[in-house]
Amino acid sequence: MKLWGGRFTKETDKLTDDFNSSISFDSRLYKYDITGSIAHAEMLGQCGIIPKSDADKIITALKEILADIEDGKIEFDVQCEDIHMNIEKILTDKIGTVGKKLHTARSRNDQVALDFKMYIKDELLNIKELLFKLEDCILKQAEKNIETVMPGFTHLQPAQPVTFAHHLMAYFEMFKRDMDRLSDCYKRTDVMPLGACALAGTTYDTDRRLVASILGFESITENSMDSVSDRDYAIEFLSSLSIIMMHLSRFCEEIILWCSNAFSFIELDDSFSTGSSIMPQKKNPDIAELIRGKTGRVYGNLVGLLTVMKGLPLSYNKDMQEDKEALFEGVDTVKACLISFTPMLETMKVKALNMQKSCSHGFLNATDAADYLVKKGIPFREAHEIIGRLVLYSIEKNKTLEELSLDEYQDISKTFAEDIYEFIDIKTCVESRKTYGGPSSVMVKEAIKRGWEYIKK
Repeated sequence: MKLWGGRFTKETDKLTDDFNSSISFDSRLYKYDITGSIAHAEMLGQCGIIPKSDADKIITALKEILADIEDGKIEFDVQCEDIHMNIEKILTDKIGTVGKKLHTARSRNDQVALDFKMYIKDELLNIKELLFKLEDCILKQAEKNIETVMPGFTHLQPAQPVTFAHHLMAYFEMFKRDMDRLSDCYKRTDVMPLGACALAGTTYDTDRRLVASILGFESITENSMDSVSDRDYAIEFLSSLSIIMMHLSRFCEEIILWCSNAFSFIELDDSFSTGSSIMPQKKNPDIAELIRGKTGRVYGNLVGLLTVMKGLPLSYNKDMQEDKEALFEGVDTVKACLISFTPMLETMKVKALNMQKSCSHGFLNATDAADYLVKKGIPFREAHEIIGRLVLYSIEKNKTLEELSLDEYQDISKTFAEDIYEFIDIKTCVESRKTYGGPSSVMVKEAIKRGWEYIKK
């Protein structure tokens, strides 16, 4: 007999049980369900809603059940539908009628919202910790490569010289925003819904703030209908996870490019590479490619949950059972990707000489040549046009700007003097960019220092 079976005259069909059941995936919430139930029982006893002795008996039994689950002594039953009813059934079988008092002044609707929020709070912190480890790795790699000059790109075309440290610190900023987003999401998740019951609260004189305090929630929800029908926190979490994956995917795309023969800027460690079944020379960046591919999976989970919620009337609807698999898979995917990505980045070999050689192609110092003319008194637009003609001439002669003679420079503009060569030196181009956030070694060192201060807060 189902725990809700009093109104029914026949058992549900087995296919209905299988289709309706969520125990196959929401069983991972067992710890949160039991912890929430212990807090609820404590409140029921303190408020005199059930005898204190009954509350104590329930709490003791729930702690024993938790230990048994973690020791692998308990199997969940699909007939009980979900983790909440499984725990209640196990409790009732263990201590009899007293166990039936636990569900006083609550519903599965607010119970699942509580469990889900507790789970998300923990996973927000877990993923932040993984991001901190990645940020730590980025800072250490950046410190090693403050002097490593490389091309910066726009439209995947060589644009201006930067350093590898500066490039890495761009990703540091992305992941820093990700950590801030997770912190922000935590604030909106840290609101306790238990006590809303099915949708309209309860006639019992409960103490919701006591439960929130026991469970470590910052505050309680303000509206009972919103409490059970809200999944904004799950959507926001999945949105944050999707942005993390987008950043990881962009980073992986560059790693894949950098370790190709066309770039040869880095080499991935053998432990994070694979070979070909037919081509013995191949060393493939499969881990980076997989992370790039798994990004679509997390995006799909976000869109799926948004679609589930988009047309639901208040308050709880069974459609909302679809929230968990989407979020669980999103969490698992992001954690697996971060756990794989960080050591891959940590162990990669940076080919600094190849990066530096690459800076001699693509006229990366053309903007600096234009700035040279501006500092000699020529308006920027005129300087831009002069350097454009100089670049065209260089292409025709198959030369770089550094290889042109002073006579060739002066044939295009008499403003050029011998100091042009120092001005367009790649190292000078980088070091002269001392504006806040720029690639000069001074600015990058300051950025790294700020980075260490951020992750050590």
